[in-house]
Amino acid sequence: MDLFGDLPEPTGEILKHSNTNGSSVDGLFGDLPSPSSTKKMTENLPAKRKIQDEEKQETKKPALGLYQLHGYYYARKGEREMMQDAHVINDAFHKTVANLHPSIHRLAYYAVFDGHGGVRASQFSAAQLHQYLTAKLPKGDLAQVEKEIKRCLIETFKKTDEEFLKEASKHKPSWKDGTTAITVLAINNTLYIANLGDSKAILCRYSEQNMRYIAVPLSKDHSPTDYEERMRIQKAGGYVKDGRVLGVLEVSRSIGDGQFKTTGVISLPDVRRCQLTDNDRFLLLACDGLWKVFTSDEVVQKIQANIHNDGAAPKEKQVVPNYEGICGKLVNEALRKLSGDNVTVVIVDIQKGEPNQ
Repeated sequence: MDLFGDLPEPTGEILKHSNTNGSSVDGLFGDLPSPSSTKKMTENLPAKRKIQDEEKQETKKPALGLYQLHGYYYARKGEREMMQDAHVINDAFHKTVANLHPSIHRLAYYAVFDGHGGVRASQFSAAQLHQYLTAKLPKGDLAQVEKEIKRCLIETFKKTDEEFLKEASKHKPSWKDGTTAITVLAINNTLYIANLGDSKAILCRYSEQNMRYIAVPLSKDHSPTDYEERMRIQKAGGYVKDGRVLGVLEVSRSIGDGQFKTTGVISLPDVRRCQLTDNDRFLLLACDGLWKVFTSDEVVQKIQANIHNDGAAPKEKQVVPNYEGICGKLVNEALRKLSGDNVTVVIVDIQKGEPNQ
């Protein structure tokens, strides 16, 4: 069942992002049945059909052939007074979650937070968001988790924002820190991407049609200049000047930024889904310090050039490249190109085979 429908399935090519207003939670769940409608559908099924469906669900065998995921990173302060980025790499997130259903063989979690106005919002999010996610993760089998994971991620971001703002308000003067967020949760072989602001995630996928690796965008920027974002800000009593909220804040969604919450800046993430395939080589998350000077395709081609395997089909990959060194080269080149910002890059290698338990 396709819960999101906005990213290519295993045999598909890149699709355009769907336009999501994000002004209400209900709007994000137009593609999911409500609990009441699901119950009615079940009640209307013949008894024999219900029994068959239940038996199928109970006897469903777990998926085999998990891809190995292993994360690497590099980060530098750049020209800013302090390093305000934070990141998380957890290849074995499932080990921290109790009572997982046997149908869930692997959880992995990756995140990059690009702070502004201070380091506290990004550091708080890096330390706490996945903890809140653990507490809110749906119970039950894989089908139940897939059904509820979108709402879970939205509630997790909301909880992180609320808890940080509570902490910020305890101090005099109140903390003004804020942060963007790009997170990827891997459940078995499916990626769930949630983001706020202008940090991005891309997937490097081999295109049979183009006979080369291409960049699949996994996130959508939240800029005050976007029509829907600007309309929400204006309806809340704010305004956009010089591409910024109130002429100050460069993003229209974030964690923290308490002083802007009454002017339309929200913590509601876009949530997207993508199924991993044999054509996928790596996942990349980075703050806007990288994207200010490189396009997604440029990043993919630069990494491929460093791997010395440009254009090769996925079946030919054998040795894991030095991704940590490649991350460093990307960050350093971005700074040499006068990015003028902190730069953090996380690369997640994708390989066939069972992960280490």
